[in-house]
Amino acid sequence: MTFKLKSLPFAVACALASGALAGSAPAFAQTTEAAGGSTPQRVVVTGSLISRANTETPTPVQVLTSADIQKSGKTSVAELLTDLAANGAGTLGTGFAGAFANGASGISLRGLTVGATLVLIDGHRMAGYPLSDDAQRQFVDVSSIPFDAIESIEVLKSGASSLYGSDAIAGVINIKLKKNLTGTRLAAEYGDTQHGGGKTKRASISSGIGDIDTDGYNAFFTIETRKQGSIKVAERDNFDYANRDWRARGGNNLTLGVPTNLNSFLTPTNTPFLYNPSGTGGVDNPANFVFLDPSKCNYNAYRAGQCAVRDTFGFIQPETENVNLLVGMTKKLNDNWELALKASMFQRESTNNRGATPAAYSPTSFNGVTTLNNGVLVTRVNNIPSTLFAPGARVGAGVTNPFPNNARLYGYIPDIDPNLTTNNKSTTTRISADLTGSAMGWDVQAAAGMTKVKVDANYSGYINRRNLYNAINNGSWNVLGGNSPTLVDAVSPRFSNTLESTLNYIDLVGSREILPSFGAGPLAFAAGYHWHKREQNAPASSLTAIGAVANTSAFTIGDETNQAIFAELRATPIKNVEVSLSSRYDHYDTYGNSFTPAANFKWTPVQNFGIRGTFARGFRAPNPAEVGNAGSFFTFNAINDPILCANGSRTTAGNVPSACGFAPPYVQTTNPDLQPEKSKSYTLGLIYEPMRGLNMTLDYYKIKINNLVVTQAGNDPNFVPTWVRGPAAPIDVATGNGTTTTVATPSVGPILYGLSPYINAGGTETHGIEADVRYRWRLANDGGTISAALSAAHTFGYENIIGNERIQLAGTQGPSSVGGATGNPKDRAQFTLGYNRGPLDVTATVNYTSGFSTIDPALGETDCATTGEHVGGRAYFSGLVQPAWYCTVPSFTTTNLNLQYKLTPNLTLRAAVLNLFDRQAPIDVATYGNAGAGTSYNASLHQPGAVGRFYSLGLTYAF
Repeated sequence: MTFKLKSLPFAVACALASGALAGSAPAFAQTTEAAGGSTPQRVVVTGSLISRANTETPTPVQVLTSADIQKSGKTSVAELLTDLAANGAGTLGTGFAGAFANGASGISLRGLTVGATLVLIDGHRMAGYPLSDDAQRQFVDVSSIPFDAIESIEVLKSGASSLYGSDAIAGVINIKLKKNLTGTRLAAEYGDTQHGGGKTKRASISSGIGDIDTDGYNAFFTIETRKQGSIKVAERDNFDYANRDWRARGGNNLTLGVPTNLNSFLTPTNTPFLYNPSGTGGVDNPANFVFLDPSKCNYNAYRAGQCAVRDTFGFIQPETENVNLLVGMTKKLNDNWELALKASMFQRESTNNRGATPAAYSPTSFNGVTTLNNGVLVTRVNNIPSTLFAPGARVGAGVTNPFPNNARLYGYIPDIDPNLTTNNKSTTTRISADLTGSAMGWDVQAAAGMTKVKVDANYSGYINRRNLYNAINNGSWNVLGGNSPTLVDAVSPRFSNTLESTLNYIDLVGSREILPSFGAGPLAFAAGYHWHKREQNAPASSLTAIGAVANTSAFTIGDETNQAIFAELRATPIKNVEVSLSSRYDHYDTYGNSFTPAANFKWTPVQNFGIRGTFARGFRAPNPAEVGNAGSFFTFNAINDPILCANGSRTTAGNVPSACGFAPPYVQTTNPDLQPEKSKSYTLGLIYEPMRGLNMTLDYYKIKINNLVVTQAGNDPNFVPTWVRGPAAPIDVATGNGTTTTVATPSVGPILYGLSPYINAGGTETHGIEADVRYRWRLANDGGTISAALSAAHTFGYENIIGNERIQLAGTQGPSSVGGATGNPKDRAQFTLGYNRGPLDVTATVNYTSGFSTIDPALGETDCATTGEHVGGRAYFSGLVQPAWYCTVPSFTTTNLNLQYKLTPNLTLRAAVLNLFDRQAPIDVATYGNAGAGTSYNASLHQPGAVGRFYSLGLTYAF
């Protein structure tokens, strides 16, 4: 059902009548009196250039204070922001092992991807993570920002390109770091999960000297360390979402090492074996098998599934270690000028894998490696010895083929890392200077900064196939293990890469009242200039560039320079009506110019009730990954090879089973002629304070983005990929009897890849409501204070627009071909209930995510009975009927409890339980953003359900 705009008044009335609105900041905050005077303190709120005496802006802004952050019970900024009700589809979570930017975390307001949400540090731009989301979208890695360095987080839920430029389409997250600090604070914390893995340790020290008002300066530092242990799939495989055996659920057994009709009853198992594909009876005849270590497996045990391999290598949660340092100094200068200097180094090291199965001896002739070398496709074909071993031929050290026919080797490759593993050390450095003061009647803010993110990546688990089969054929490689380190290094080389992203900026803003009286109030004006230069130097690794290993990591090399001028005008033309106009003109050296105006208003007819609204144009400039020297491989859904599996059946005679229902690789290419994405956004809201202590806001939003930069595959209905194939070679071909295959050479070789360039195509339109309420109640007789807050978001519609066709995606799995992770629930909410009395402070937080369909209509999928395979690319029910209950991902609710108690005026005890009721992650058979190849939950939306109940205990001492 598609909701129309006319449903808004009814929704507003119902929400107000029920009181089911929530907030994270008072709707009518009182102005603060300056010490010893009556002049109210003025602040600059994210979304405006002009300071104001109250915080009820025409634009919706959610504020998280340092106290809110500490009471959340969370241990990282990424976990905290992921729970925002306004966060949606396209979020990049740290549990998404298959992401190009795995290990990092990005936020997607209104579900419009991380590229449409601008993240600022102290109101200024920050260098993006050098590994782009989906090898395309630049984002700031919020997982590297420490808790103790943050003063507050302001979430602007409105388009803001007229002030901040590119990327601020869905909104802005402004993370404000501490400006000054006095005294010393020591903190330590330890946490653990109930179900194993994930131990977390965190410690910090902060100290500062000097008082800005009395001493004229303040200098401080804060250091924080955090170590989070990994959670392996094996530590959760007793739960359905991490168990590969789906037979009890009406599906297939996908456990590694178990032969089924999906793998033609031939699969690597816990010990290598030789198979004679030309022998009588095929896989049904034990005489065609020789197991090289009979003590581990024999034919009967193999066919009974008793030689399975447990997934002890895949991650539910990566191992991470953070070391963070922030130093700052603020100095009062002459004539009320003030200089603030900050330097920070945030380092995060994580160990991630891409969710692939362990490296195995290739069951067919290996056709080579296709890779990208700075935009040039490199394909090494026909230089790998055949994996069919002739009678009497060596199959490694001490092993020969005993069959009278060519035999094939199956098994996992020993002595190497069991998975494709990347160890990322991300070092984020930032140096900034902010100068504020007054000159000639203008309030002036000048800033300059240098920011850089450097990633040192170390890769393991990849195979140099040429070296491997040469070593097998010359007898030096022992297929049972125990090979020399030198030989292992040649077969599975460990290699490294360094990737960097820098952004240097200059900002200058001046504001003043140009008329003391204009209608019912002053006319205020602000204008500014912005310059930044961004460089991204993320080359392909050395072995990837020459095609020696099949590493599909993306590469990006490019830069951009942006200059912009902008202005804002604010007036009160009539009593109780505030109006603001703003605009910005940007010039990019990559594509040209953009002009983005905006307007907003706030009308307060009575003291406790207001109406507000905004209109804004926005844009997202094409970045180096889209217009520079860049490229990547990607997969997103399953297809049937149009030649080798034309009818989609693995059992039809002549078909190649491995060519049925497989996810083909695409080579993503850039397009220097791309134009920016453009948007229009609107908000219309109410502000209401029915009684003292109860504050409510309700805002309707609508955002439409045109000219999307998307890959052509999956986004152009007329696009037919040109498949690049390898040479035809012997491969398993179905015989037609449903159980066996034979070895034959088909008419064409297998698909290696298809080219898919970036294009400007179609658009996205979303609209919904967001409600915020906060209530604070002081109990009688000094009984303490109760506080409650609810933040909720409902999506009326989320549509992909392709030509004249509009595809409704709200409440579905889509768009899986656009976002870094899928799942588009209509409703998200966060409810917080707190109690404070004296030294005791207790806070409970409930996070809710509604259910959604596993269908992705953006892929043309209409039948939920095939979503596991067609949308998720997984064979849970391949060849079977997918049960109807897997057509929907159930809703998910978690409760977090945080307790703080002041043991002494200086010593505070903190205890927290996350996922208090140990809710398990719901099954999502069609997810793309999951952790590991064998798991079936959405890691971006339901990661707490995979981690399970988590306990933590900490102490803080301040003096």
